[in-house]
Amino acid sequence: MKRDLSVNLGNLLLSLSEVTDIANPSITQHQHRTAFIALQIADHIKISNQLLENIFTAALLHDIGAISIEEKTELQNYLAPDYDLHCIRGELLFEQTPWLKSLSKIVRNHHKNWSEWNTPINDPETLASQVILLADFIERSIDKQQYILFQTDDIIAKINGLKDHTVNSELISAFLDLSRKEEFWLDLSSPRIYSILLNQGPFRNNEIDLNGIANIAELFCNIIDFKSRFTSTHTSGVAACAEKMAELFGLTDIEILLMRIAGYLHDIGKLVIPNSILEKPDKLTPAEFAIIKCHTYYTYYVLNSIGGLQTIAKWAAYHHEKLNGSGYPFHCKSNEIDTGARIMAVADIFTAVAEDRPYRAGMGKDDIYRVLTRQADDGCVDPRFVNLLFDNYDTIYNYVREKQKAAHRFYEEQFTRIQGSKNGDGS
Repeated sequence: MKRDLSVNLGNLLLSLSEVTDIANPSITQHQHRTAFIALQIADHIKISNQLLENIFTAALLHDIGAISIEEKTELQNYLAPDYDLHCIRGELLFEQTPWLKSLSKIVRNHHKNWSEWNTPINDPETLASQVILLADFIERSIDKQQYILFQTDDIIAKINGLKDHTVNSELISAFLDLSRKEEFWLDLSSPRIYSILLNQGPFRNNEIDLNGIANIAELFCNIIDFKSRFTSTHTSGVAACAEKMAELFGLTDIEILLMRIAGYLHDIGKLVIPNSILEKPDKLTPAEFAIIKCHTYYTYYVLNSIGGLQTIAKWAAYHHEKLNGSGYPFHCKSNEIDTGARIMAVADIFTAVAEDRPYRAGMGKDDIYRVLTRQADDGCVDPRFVNLLFDNYDTIYNYVREKQKAAHRFYEEQFTRIQGSKNGDGS
């Protein structure tokens, strides 16, 4: 396996941005379209390449603090009870990622009105935040049921109404210049907008190495887990278990890192699943379980679209496949499921059954052993990795708990504190 594996940064960000917007037609491509508008405005006003990159990145991920489909839909339709909450969460998530930390205030302030700023528009943070606010407002003003060129006058009128109070007038003037071109609107509404941003965006020639990929994957690990308090440490636990099992099995250092990244991203498809299903305290109906089953498909769909991550895509997305072909969503047979995917399947089952869930308490070692050995006996999972887990149970269990405790601390001390503070019941 190549030791110098890298991927295109634009490809990575576009694909990860997309997964949070594909669950509901009303929010599909919201972050992509916002990034397109922001990029066009930023380019039109002639700013530095670095600031252009910052605006593009922040715009692609500006709503990551809205961690459920329900909340994102409320934001899109102007129904959110508190627009500030997802901005604060987004800031906190950005601060955990070294590469994105410097952009955290842009995400924090992307709904801050121009009248609230005490800095000039040429201040980089002010300018970036205002560009994204304007781009976000334009995108949410589009009626996806109506042909784009039939509604441009109405959108322009809405944007003119924001002048000076909500958005700086210079930025509105830049938008008005762009709005005169049909090309702007047709590109914005094009189903090919991913390709447009990939080929025309600022990262078209930028590569990111495995360590950088791991940092961004850890960001999405937090987003996935923090969707629900019932799964606030699941992904970190699966990543830790898979990483430790890979190490004990004797995989190479680079394969161990790939396994950790795959663990971080294995449930990214759950960003498509409504919280009303993930947090249901009772047994799921057949219809609800059918929706749950799509999450691994979307994990594969997103990761496999990133050139260079095909191995990670399989290791991450095949965690509900079974060696006897009875798994989902691809019904792979044993010869299609490689070592990494086999490890991930065992790691996912172990972590899931050991955790407390709304409908049951977490299991102890003996019950976990019975569950996994039954799965091995039925031809679902590889018995080698069940044996590896229990031959090294204390080592693996303690490593997983250490990582989960750190994730839980962050979630309880930082993430839920924000919610409590906004509700008036926290500090």
